[in-house]
Amino acid sequence: MARGTVFDMSDILTWTDEGQPFSPRFQDVYHTITGALAQARHVFLGGCGLPGAWADAPQWRVLETGFGLGLNFLATWHAWREDARRPQILHFVSVEAYPVSAADIRRAAALHPELQELGAQLAEQWHGLLPGFHRLAFDGGRVLLTLCIGDARSMLRAHQPFEADSLFLDGFSPAVNADMWSPEVFKALARFCRPGTAVATWTVARAVRDALVPLGFVVEKASGLPPKRDCLRGRYAPAWPVRRRPQAEDAERAPSPEHCAVVGAGLAGAAVAHALALRGWRVTVLDAAGHPAAGASALPFGLMAPHVSPDDALLSRLTRAGIRATWAQLTTLGLVEGTDWAPTGAVERREAALLRLPPSWAQTEGWNETTRATAAMLAEAGLPDDTPALFHARAGWVKPHRLVAAWLDHAAIAFRGGAHVEDIEAVPGGGWRLRDVHGRVLTDADRVVIAAGPATRRLAPALTLQSVRGQIVWGEMPPAMAARSHRIPVNGDGHLIAGVGAPAGAGHPLQWMTGSTYDPGDTDTATRPADRAHNLARLARLHPVLAPFAQDPQAVLRDWAGVRCASADRRPLVGPIDPADPSGPWACTALGSRGLSFAALCAELLAARWHGEPLPVPAAQARALDTRRLWR
Repeated sequence: MARGTVFDMSDILTWTDEGQPFSPRFQDVYHTITGALAQARHVFLGGCGLPGAWADAPQWRVLETGFGLGLNFLATWHAWREDARRPQILHFVSVEAYPVSAADIRRAAALHPELQELGAQLAEQWHGLLPGFHRLAFDGGRVLLTLCIGDARSMLRAHQPFEADSLFLDGFSPAVNADMWSPEVFKALARFCRPGTAVATWTVARAVRDALVPLGFVVEKASGLPPKRDCLRGRYAPAWPVRRRPQAEDAERAPSPEHCAVVGAGLAGAAVAHALALRGWRVTVLDAAGHPAAGASALPFGLMAPHVSPDDALLSRLTRAGIRATWAQLTTLGLVEGTDWAPTGAVERREAALLRLPPSWAQTEGWNETTRATAAMLAEAGLPDDTPALFHARAGWVKPHRLVAAWLDHAAIAFRGGAHVEDIEAVPGGGWRLRDVHGRVLTDADRVVIAAGPATRRLAPALTLQSVRGQIVWGEMPPAMAARSHRIPVNGDGHLIAGVGAPAGAGHPLQWMTGSTYDPGDTDTATRPADRAHNLARLARLHPVLAPFAQDPQAVLRDWAGVRCASADRRPLVGPIDPADPSGPWACTALGSRGLSFAALCAELLAARWHGEPLPVPAAQARALDTRRLWR
C-alpha cells in the first residue's frame, strides 16, 4: 500500500467517554449517541423524498454542506444500493472545511452494521485530502462522491454550477458555526437549484428560515426524531423566472444516451468509452490497428506519479486529481496487483534547492502524500541515504494495455479494429457518419469523440497538436540486478521502473525499464541505437547502483518507441473540435507523457459535461483543459 503520514487530529474530533463524536473547535457534537442513522434517514433522505423521488432517474445529484463523519452520504449510498429503481448514477457533492481521519470514518460507520462495509470502502479512499476537490468513486463508478475541502463559500464558488436535485444542509449549530449558515452561503447554494430542488436540514433556527425564503425556497417545519422536536424541509420554488444556463452549456449536453463512436482505442479512447457506457451509451470504438492499445499506449509499462511544485501550480493540482481518478479504476476493474500494476510509490530525485513543497501544506500535514524522502525510503529505492529526493506515496507502475482492456470490457462497448477513419461528416437530420479511406461507411453515431493520439491532427486540424516521439529500453532483470532492486520506481532526469511482474507470473524473470527520449515533431517509431545509448547514459546518472547491471553484456535489452500527442501548453484537450458547434465531434487528446495520470480524469470530465453532472475538478481547472482555450 502507498504510505501516508499519520498525525494527531484531536483538534478536529475527539470521542467522549460515552462514545459520542465531539468537535473541540466548535464545542459541539457531530450527532447524537443513539439514533444518528435514523436521524439521517428521517431528516435528510425523508426530508427530500428519497428514495422515492429518484425512481428510474438517469442520475441524481445531492449537494451537501458539512460532510462530517459521512453519515448522510453512507445512508444515501445504502438507500441507493437497496432500491431496485435507483438512478443509474448517484452524485453526492459535499463541502467540508475540517476533514476527520479515516479511523474516525470507520469508527462512526461501525456503529451501524448496515453501514460498516460502506464505511470501510469510504475510509480506504480517505487520503490526500488537501484543500480543493477530490472525486471518490464507488460501485464501479456509479456512485460518485465529490469532496470539496475548504470553506463553504469558496468551494461553492469554485464549482461549475450544476442542477442539484436534493440539498442537505448539515453542519454544526448556527450558534457556533455561523459562516456555514450565512446568507452568502445560501445565495451560493441557490445557484445550484432548479425549480423543485428539495432542501432538508435538522435546524429550524429562525435565521436559517429567514435567509432561505427570500432566495426562492418554500420551507416548513416537520416533526423531528428525539431528541430533536422539529426539522426543516422544503423546495426551491421562486416566484420569478429562473435564469437558464449559458447557451453553450445547453448545446454541449446530449439529450439522452444513444450511440457514440470513439476514434482511438488507446488510454484516452478506452477511458471515454468506459465513462459513457456507465451512463447508458452504446459505444463503438474504432481503431486503425487490429487490436486496442496499439499506439503510444502499447508502452510495456509506465510510471504514474504526480507533478509537484512549490507554488502548487495548475499541473500539480491536475495530476493529483488525475491519479486519484485512475487509482480508483485500477483498484475496482479487476486488474491484478503485482502483475498489471503496483502501488509502489516513487522516489523523485531533485537538486537539493528544488525540494521545496508548497508552504500551505505545512498546515495540512498528514493529507500531503508527497514528502521529502527519508533515508529508509531511499534505501528501499536502492539509493544512498543522502540523495536529495521527494517521495510520492500515491504513485506506481501500470501496464497500459491491461488498463485499456479493462475499460473496454463492458457489454455496451464494441471494438472494431482495422477501421481507419478518414472522414467524419454530418448526417442530414442529425448525427454523424464515419467513413474509411475508400469512402465506405464504418458507422453512424449520434455523437463522436476523437481520441486518436497523433492521428487526431488529421481529423481535427483546427486543434494545435504536436507529435512527440519517445524511446525506452527495457528487459528482463538479470539475477544480480533483481537481488539489488528494491522495486520502488525512481524518476528525475528520466525514470527507472524495476521489479515489474512478468505476464506469466511466478517463475518468470522480473522486468525493468528506463527512458524516455523526447523528440518533438518526430513520428518515426523505428528504434535507434543512439537512443538506447542515451537512455543508458541517463540511467547511469539517475541510479548509479543499478545502471551497471543493465549494461551487463549478458543482459537482454529491448527497445520500444512510440509517438505521443501533446498540446502547445502541455495540457490535455477535452471539448468540441469546433467551438461554434458544441454538439459536434469532441476531442479527448494531447495527454502527452501523462496518459496514465490524465485518461480517467479527462473521460469523466467529458461525460460530466455531456450530462450536466458535477465536474470532478473546479471550474477553473476544467476550463484549463477545454479545447476552447485555443480560441480565447
